[in-house]
Amino acid sequence: MPGHRKRKGGRRRKAAKKRPVPTNPTLYARVKAEAKRKFKVYPSAYANGWLVRTYKKRGGRFRMGVKRR
Repeated sequence: MPGHRKRKGGRRRKAAKKRPVPTNPTLYARVKAEAKRKFKVYPSAYANGWLVRTYKKRGGRFRMGVKRR
């Protein structure tokens, strides 16, 4: 076919976006469960702010990266 160009290399993978990931997932899960009990509406900015503050207060830290499974 004239005018048809063949793609070189195949499909490109979308790069994973780096975001803060908790270094202590068990502590994060425990604090998240507390937040769900404490606030009527859980996925809210106020509840997530409390979650991060409390997680850090208890010794949790974040690293920039992709979530490991």
